[in-house]
Amino acid sequence: MRAELTRLGVRELKTAADVESTFKEWENEEFVLVVNSVCGCAAANARPAVALAMRSEPRPHRWATVFAGQDLDATAKAREFLPGIPPSSPFIALMKGSDPVFVLERRHIEGRSASMIASDLVGAFDGRVGQNDDDQPNTTQASDTFRSIL
Repeated sequence: MRAELTRLGVRELKTAADVESTFKEWENEEFVLVVNSVCGCAAANARPAVALAMRSEPRPHRWATVFAGQDLDATAKAREFLPGIPPSSPFIALMKGSDPVFVLERRHIEGRSASMIASDLVGAFDGRVGQNDDDQPNTTQASDTFRSIL
């Protein structure tokens, strides 16, 4: 399950220190944070969705993952950067520095195909990735599922 993401080049964060140093290193960059999970039903489609989304353009060029239920300290530290967002796994967030700008919680992933999940991620990248801080995200292209959290 870990290898499904790390073989794609996703940086694995196994400790709280790994999370802190990565967020500091990427503080001025866009990246995707994946909270991986052993859940067969939801995570089984989330990981392939990440692989599909990594092929798109535009896309963030940095990706990181923590493994909920296994790397507890790393997962807890990563969730500190997601204030107001309930903990769930799997979970995927598009980050600009330490700020989440788009999230897919478990409830947005479970019961959906990898291609549907990837489509939501790619839609989030369009209009957000590569923009200056002063630019407004393009919320008109967000799917109805996520319009309420934008």
